[in-house]
Amino acid sequence: MNKIVAAVVAGLLAATPIAASAQDYGRYSDAAAQTELSRLADVQMAVMVPMRDGVGLATNVYRPKNASGPLPTVFVRTPYNELAYNARTTRSALSWVSKGYAFVIQNERGRYFSGGDYQILGYPQTDGYDALTWIAAQPWSNGKVGTLGCSSSAEWQLALAAQNHPAHAAMVPQASGAGIGKVGRFQEQGNWYTGGVPRNLFFVWLYGVDNPQRAQIPMDLDQETRARIVRYNDLDAKKPDVNWPSQIRHLPVNEMLKDLGEPAGTFEELIARTPSDPAWRQGGLYHDDMGWGVPSLWFNSWYDVSIGPNMELFNHARSTTQDREAAENQYVVVGPNNHCAFGGLGPNYKSGDRPLGDATFDSDALVHAWFDRWLKGERRAFPESTPHVQYFNMGENAWRTAAQWPPAGVKTVRMYLRSGGSANSLNGDGMLSLQAPPAGEPADRYRYDPMNPVQTIGGGDCCNGGLVTAGAFDQRPIEARNDVLVYTSEALTEPMQVTGFIDAVLKVSSSAPDTDFAVKLVDVAPDGTAYILGDTIMRARYRNGYDRPAPLTPGQVATVQPTPLTISNTFQPGHRIRVEVTSSNFPKFVRNLNTGGPNETESQGVVADNAIHHAGDDASYIDLPVVK
Repeated sequence: MNKIVAAVVAGLLAATPIAASAQDYGRYSDAAAQTELSRLADVQMAVMVPMRDGVGLATNVYRPKNASGPLPTVFVRTPYNELAYNARTTRSALSWVSKGYAFVIQNERGRYFSGGDYQILGYPQTDGYDALTWIAAQPWSNGKVGTLGCSSSAEWQLALAAQNHPAHAAMVPQASGAGIGKVGRFQEQGNWYTGGVPRNLFFVWLYGVDNPQRAQIPMDLDQETRARIVRYNDLDAKKPDVNWPSQIRHLPVNEMLKDLGEPAGTFEELIARTPSDPAWRQGGLYHDDMGWGVPSLWFNSWYDVSIGPNMELFNHARSTTQDREAAENQYVVVGPNNHCAFGGLGPNYKSGDRPLGDATFDSDALVHAWFDRWLKGERRAFPESTPHVQYFNMGENAWRTAAQWPPAGVKTVRMYLRSGGSANSLNGDGMLSLQAPPAGEPADRYRYDPMNPVQTIGGGDCCNGGLVTAGAFDQRPIEARNDVLVYTSEALTEPMQVTGFIDAVLKVSSSAPDTDFAVKLVDVAPDGTAYILGDTIMRARYRNGYDRPAPLTPGQVATVQPTPLTISNTFQPGHRIRVEVTSSNFPKFVRNLNTGGPNETESQGVVADNAIHHAGDDASYIDLPVVK
């Protein structure tokens, strides 16, 4: 093991602390915040901004009173209920108005007070573009708009950035992975899939968001009446509570929401697709052949849904030839937090079971500086010396900076999955080794029963109705299972920083025509606690490409390469590196029923006898990006 770490030298420069925000409105009561906003801002509620097809989108506009001269604008679009009185929106408006910005927030088409029919991502290439045109044309606008938001308020920004609207001066997409269709090595179609395996979180999310039977008010109301209604009636449907841990097991998968009495909607449309269905190109997803034209400050998280595609897109945007200024002005912050929880980073931070020390980072101050640079022209607010990459290294528990992702000087270290043929469970003989196994080393075998899947514990996820809590949780409860293969290195004698994209290559066989292979990377502490760092999965039928599904030949060895993991973690002395392999990770991912048929429409599964091979030409391994 010493050979692995002999050349590893700790040390990237710590991130420069960001100054605290000038005014903290978070300490205001709701009533006080509303009063302060009335004092500082001119407010227009539910302005119907016309789109090119005549549909109006409900929009709130907040502007500083007695402003001298045209204003830069921070613009948020959302499918959520943010236009009626909302404490969070009030504080956001206060923050931006007090800094001399107009703050504009808009409901997507088909949501709450906006007209038209709802579609995920809200038609960014048309509605998003038209909204920018409207803002830039207002007499109070300086013609520069910055888009801002997390999750659903970030995802629509990606396809809009490809349009390169002249008013779109800068953007801050936070946790934006569900807006990515295909980028580089990742083809997850808005996080609907990982490795061709559907994620259950979107089934839960669509139950709450998609509502074909929504209540609407007349579209021809005068502005004063509409604004009054918005203040006191939020049109927010309250659906019945669902016991998701039970409901998520419903088969067939494509009738999961129908079983709740839901009318057919977006879920039924999307679950019928395959990962390469051309229909994914017809919505609002961003694909990497669309170009890029906007300077961007990205915020991502190690334990979010799609850290891999997000970092791949950051690199893609930096490589664009469409707009040199945009390419040279891509910056990213990656924290150890869960989905959209950037404001919670502070001292004594903990992810799941793992203490991570002082993770303090003032994301609000950095965002304000970014928009001051691009919307107000204050170049010194966000100097060119700002590191392009600021990331939190777990294990070392410190912020680090780099000029690129992965950092310069990363060296690939290959570690092989080995055993005497009994890597089953934590008590097996699986090991992770620098030495390739010789010919004749026996394969590891396990039985995967889709009716008894391996439980998800932590990792990256969100928005799932309580099915999974994201974070660095101890994996030993599932490592006790015989259908989980566990490969563990020797204890390290020196620190080893793993930062970047992590590739796993598995040589597999199965008794079934199709099955899944799930991989986890784990940091094992000296006391045995096994902290998950990341997980991935691959549906075997897609091993040759999503557009070329092919069944496995029972008993024949095939190569499966799951989508890369993405992480920054320092394995400290005394710690061990662990890789887990199995065939399910439920309820995070839909179970493979092993039939080789249309999995989402089937109700009966079969048991699969699966194997991981690791001898001679059939070596299975993981490639770790080690910072020298």
